[in-house]
Amino acid sequence: MMNGFIIIDKPAGVTSHDVVSAVRRITGVKKAGHTGTLDPFATGVLPVALGEGTKAIQFLDEARKEYRAVMKLGETTDTQDLTGAVTARSDWRAVTPGVIEKVVARYSGRISQLPPMFSALKHNGVPLYRLARRGAEISREPREIEIYSLVIDCFDLPEVAFTVVCSRGTYVRTLAHDMGVELGCGAHLVRLRRTMSGPFDLAKAVSLDRLAALAGA
Repeated sequence: MMNGFIIIDKPAGVTSHDVVSAVRRITGVKKAGHTGTLDPFATGVLPVALGEGTKAIQFLDEARKEYRAVMKLGETTDTQDLTGAVTARSDWRAVTPGVIEKVVARYSGRISQLPPMFSALKHNGVPLYRLARRGAEISREPREIEIYSLVIDCFDLPEVAFTVVCSRGTYVRTLAHDMGVELGCGAHLVRLRRTMSGPFDLAKAVSLDRLAALAGA
């Protein structure tokens, strides 16, 4: 019986629940759960608790998370990422790196963020993303989050790569969307990779294929 945590480097295109199911199958451990959902298109650090380790999830300090992300200027989508339908297009060519840096600098410390409709938050017990798929728009309350650091890694316009260290509960795709609004051209997230979640980072992570090889599965 395995007890504890396995840090998976989640691949793109699968849900966090899919990853937990794969870990169960590979390890043969029936009791397992992840500590924080990653969107299907996202990759990176996904801690999975096994056996008695599931009891420790509630005590974990994952207040700080780090992500590497890429946003694309000039397009907004209904999901705020590349998986959604394009809702608007705008000319981004007047937006310079200097202008982007000024906008990014405003996203520091405690800020207010409106959770997206395409999220796992619930309204009367129903996940918002299910309501969003039916075309519904539910009133949401802004939430206070904290941006510990937000650094631009490179410009390859219309794409901008950045690294953000933020509090738990931050939607990085909403961050990209909001910055796009301020820039006046719109934006959505095209890549997202979680590199740290509390005490867990990529240095401790293994792929599902590597885990299967180690387990002889």
